[in-house]
Amino acid sequence: MTLRARLAAGLLAIAVVLVVPLGLALRSLEHLHQSALQLRNTEFAASLLLGRIRVGTEDLRAAENAVLFVHDSASERRMARQVTALGAMADSLDAYALDSAARNLRGAVTVVSSYAAREYGAALARKAARADSLSANGVRPAISEMERWIGAAERSLRERTRDRVVAAGDSAERARQFAGAVLLFAAVLATGIAVWLTHSVSGPVQDLETGMEAVAGGDFSHRLPIAPSRRDEFGRLAASYATMARQLAELDKLKAEFVSVASHELKTPVNVLLGYLQLLQDGVYGELTERQREVCATLEAQCQSIGRLVKQLLDVSRFEAGGGKLEPRAFALGEFFDELEASFQVLALQRGVDFVVARGPDLPETVVWDPDRISEVLGNLLSNAFKYTPRGGRVLLAASAAGEQLQMCVRDTGAGIPAEQLPRIFDKFYRADNQPASADGTGLGLAIAKNIVEAHGGRIAVDSTPGVGTTFSITIPARLGPTAAPSPRRHRPLVSTSRRDPAALARTAG
Repeated sequence: MTLRARLAAGLLAIAVVLVVPLGLALRSLEHLHQSALQLRNTEFAASLLLGRIRVGTEDLRAAENAVLFVHDSASERRMARQVTALGAMADSLDAYALDSAARNLRGAVTVVSSYAAREYGAALARKAARADSLSANGVRPAISEMERWIGAAERSLRERTRDRVVAAGDSAERARQFAGAVLLFAAVLATGIAVWLTHSVSGPVQDLETGMEAVAGGDFSHRLPIAPSRRDEFGRLAASYATMARQLAELDKLKAEFVSVASHELKTPVNVLLGYLQLLQDGVYGELTERQREVCATLEAQCQSIGRLVKQLLDVSRFEAGGGKLEPRAFALGEFFDELEASFQVLALQRGVDFVVARGPDLPETVVWDPDRISEVLGNLLSNAFKYTPRGGRVLLAASAAGEQLQMCVRDTGAGIPAEQLPRIFDKFYRADNQPASADGTGLGLAIAKNIVEAHGGRIAVDSTPGVGTTFSITIPARLGPTAAPSPRRHRPLVSTSRRDPAALARTAG
């Protein structure tokens, strides 16, 4: 399923899940509305009709009294109208399921109707005893019977209304509970669909982001957990990513091979040039003038710079290709730091910088490293620190033990590095743009240092604040490879301190 189809299906499912409780709630409201209409059109209407019948019964009683005492035709017509009206209203009770009351009321109305004419005739003939007898034995009992049945109908109607209201309330409560349960279920289901939809989209996006970050960092071997065979946009992106990573890896390999071959081919002509320059300076081809000696010295310095660049390029290429060789051996750590301190004190005096080597009390006596390579790392970091620390500043080399690891840091009070440039500080040929324009270097020293530290199984990190200083931290195992007896051979000096070139220390930095 494509991403668009998945999104459309997920949104449609959420819409359906949320609409169903709404439909059920509307249905419950409609049922409640019908119950209210039934109450209005049945019970309430029947109650009004019974009230009118009761009022009509009272009017009938008043009209009957008027017939007995007034003996006029108006009272007789009034009584006849009430009898007719009560008969019609009694018939209407059938529509409200009050059949018994309607039947008995009709019977009582019939009795009143049969006695009314005779009662009026006796009253008109001045036969008071006869009229009173007809009233007492026929009309008034019938009216009382009507009132009794009206009361019975009202009680029945009240009970029925109460039952219907209770039933409607129970129905509304059940509908409310059911709608609430359905709404809760729908909300949980919609949340689950939303989470699934979000995860199905955000998960591959995060995987792609991680892969792109790995490629941007030079890790072309990173594999995505997304199968290129997926039938959606992420599958096509994964296939494109795999193709891109493979092509970039091939390009990087070609670049490394080119740099390695080119650097190796440059070594011979550079060495030849240095050899002939040395012969010229030694007078093998004749005595040189002072001006010629200056030119030869300049050419030698430039050849030395090219030689260092070629060596650094070869080192980087070998480490990136996995061919960087280490020669680990056991050596005395105290002597190692003594040589570093002695070598850089000269540069510290030249630059007017305070140089301190701080050693922790728990440092091991010997370590198993490639001392030349570690010297190269620390020499590069210290040279950079001196290069970018102004006169009167401070450079610190500190070392301490942490279990089987050694922690070393080089801290200076120099120009610092902007935070946005720190992630690229170990990239090849990269130099921070806030460094002095006069500072030379190839931008390879830190890349080589990182490769050497990682080849020893360690890690290197940097922290810097512009205008405050920079700290490079190295964490490295104390012993690399099989332990050997301390070698009596001294490792090569870190830097030259010859009288001819006292600035050589600073030029060793990349």
